Amino acid sequence: MAGVQCKTEHPKGLGVKPMTFDEELDISVKAVELRKAGDEEGYYRLMNSLPMFPWLAKIFKEKWGADVLINSGCNLSAAEAEFGPDWLRS
Repeated sequence: MAGVQCKTEHPKGLGVKPMTFDEELDISVKAVELRKAGDEEGYYRLMNSLPMFPWLAKIFKEKWGADVLINSGCNLSAAEAEFGPDWLRS
């Protein structure tokens, strides 16, 4: 799974509620603080919990397939909002 590496707390990335801008900003700030403190794992865990851009999710789906993207654990809420709840299976 060379390109998609999102493992996060939300299983399979599906059904995750969209975040507000303030929530995304808060997570980003915390992630940068972790990175500055030398916690790369914590940094990537938080950054990967942010919704993946829909255009990027679409490219990943085309390149590696829906199953790889689903099993990556990426937050796909933004892609689901833009493309519909069944976009991975269409």
